[in-house]
Amino acid sequence: MNSNLVFNFSVNKENKTILVKREFAATLDLVWAAWTQPEQLDQWWAPKPYQTRTKSMDFREGGTWLYAMVSPENVAHWCRADYQKIEAHKSFSALDAFCDEHGTINSEFPRMNWTNMFSEKNQITTINITIAYVQLADLEKIIALGFKEGFTAALGNLDQYLKAQFKLRNQLKTDHTARVCTYVNFPGNTEEAFLFYKKVFKAEFNGGIQRFGDLSVDANHPPVAEAVKKMILRVELPILGNHVLMGTDAPKEMGFTVTQGNNMHISLEPDSKAETKRIFDELSVGGTVTMSLQDMFWGAYFGSLTDRFGINWMVNCLAKK
Repeated sequence: MNSNLVFNFSVNKENKTILVKREFAATLDLVWAAWTQPEQLDQWWAPKPYQTRTKSMDFREGGTWLYAMVSPENVAHWCRADYQKIEAHKSFSALDAFCDEHGTINSEFPRMNWTNMFSEKNQITTINITIAYVQLADLEKIIALGFKEGFTAALGNLDQYLKAQFKLRNQLKTDHTARVCTYVNFPGNTEEAFLFYKKVFKAEFNGGIQRFGDLSVDANHPPVAEAVKKMILRVELPILGNHVLMGTDAPKEMGFTVTQGNNMHISLEPDSKAETKRIFDELSVGGTVTMSLQDMFWGAYFGSLTDRFGINWMVNCLAKK
């Protein structure tokens, strides 16, 4: 952790609360996404050597996140969070509990009522967390179980993860000029394919090759599975007529399934969010949205769809407005 970033952890027994204040050297959109998207929560929420494994997540008021903390011996400790109130990019509250894999609450352990407040200044995001208990004995039991140490470690994971995302964002395309690319997915052999295309078109990669392992600040503690580290996160190759071929691996370890013949998209990079939304909305009429437009961890406003003619499209806007 950057020693200049604030981290306070205190216990107020009179009010039966735990108070945490933590700063992160990342923008609010990155931090918010890391707390509200299951694929990102799975990368940092559990203190090492445990891993988080999400079974289901519905991030909305009244929705639930059901997940397991999995030990190195593959023993799963199940938990659930019931979302109560959400103000996008500002705050959310949730009632946490231990449970079984079906979400049935274990009444032997106390529930925790979380309220998380987010704010940003000069690309430093602060989270103020209040965790409230009904009984003082419940708070003391959780502290005795090592909650402070475990949560401190988890926030350290998040610090590392966000630093990696911020680094990746800065490495990606900064020129917001609109362009059209062809985007292809492979089940793990993107590098082999693009080395072949590189030879055919006698071209060089734009910005080199970025791997999933590059997301990690500490190579010994990557925020992705070991089997995925060497896979390709992003590669660009100019081919003919200023056209760019882009590619990525879609590893099964992250829940992807690549179907041959359906692994190619026309990738659009509009120069504004408004134009991105217009194009996305019009293309999706009568079609199928595979990922709704949303702010992604790499800094883009992104969505994907299959239009009514069966053509796959991606829109990826890096412009701020």
